[in-house]
Amino acid sequence: MAFLWLVSCFAFIGATYGCGVPAIPPVITGYARIVNGEEAVPHSWPWQVSLQDFTGFHFCGGSLINENWVVTAAHCGVRTSHRVIVGEHDKGKGDEEIQTMRVEAVFTHPEWNPYTINNDISLVKLTAPVTMNPRVSPVCLAASTDVYSPGMRCVTSGWGLTRHNALFTPNKLQQAALPLLSNEECMAHWGDKISDVMICAGADGASSCMGDSGGPLVCEKEGAWHLVGIVSWGSSRCSTTTPAVYARVTALRSWVDQILASN
Repeated sequence: MAFLWLVSCFAFIGATYGCGVPAIPPVITGYARIVNGEEAVPHSWPWQVSLQDFTGFHFCGGSLINENWVVTAAHCGVRTSHRVIVGEHDKGKGDEEIQTMRVEAVFTHPEWNPYTINNDISLVKLTAPVTMNPRVSPVCLAASTDVYSPGMRCVTSGWGLTRHNALFTPNKLQQAALPLLSNEECMAHWGDKISDVMICAGADGASSCMGDSGGPLVCEKEGAWHLVGIVSWGSSRCSTTTPAVYARVTALRSWVDQILASN
């Protein structure tokens, strides 16, 4: 009887981890920077994952979209030998209750182009489901029809460099609040490099940087955080006056749904 109660209790707990609603609320100042650094409230972005090689070196970020799948950037080059770390905040600490997941398969967008950086998205299927808990839960995916307007403040997070010439990435997860730009505004900085499968944010004193690649740009909609962008590319000097460029999830959502449905 006690065992049955425990099972139903855990089933109930598991059901409470819907997408986009962190159990530990984030605190966003609006002036946060990844370059120049503001530490995130530990575990307040519970979908954030660290992609690491066999040595434990963090090379990219990613976002948990359900118990079996992570979305990241195609240019991260994830392989089945890599590890996906969930539930991490401080990668310098050895006592965090992280889950180290293995990669079963990687699906990269068939029209990924490393020269134009168009369609910079990969889906990573895990060999086993992650265990959802207050530190680990998925982000909602922006729908194909969703509109996120220029000027809307969204948040990016990652363990990327806090300045372009830093020798090491920070141990603690950083966050930055950034305004979205229209693609026309973004083209004022980047010209015809900007396409309709990209979305830009920043240029107001904060920026993503190397090591943030593949990580999330999330916007809050109807009380839940939605994945609107995937950290893709930007200024080689991580300039805080130049917009960073993200893969546009609304334009890529139908491909994501197709892969999830068939695998």
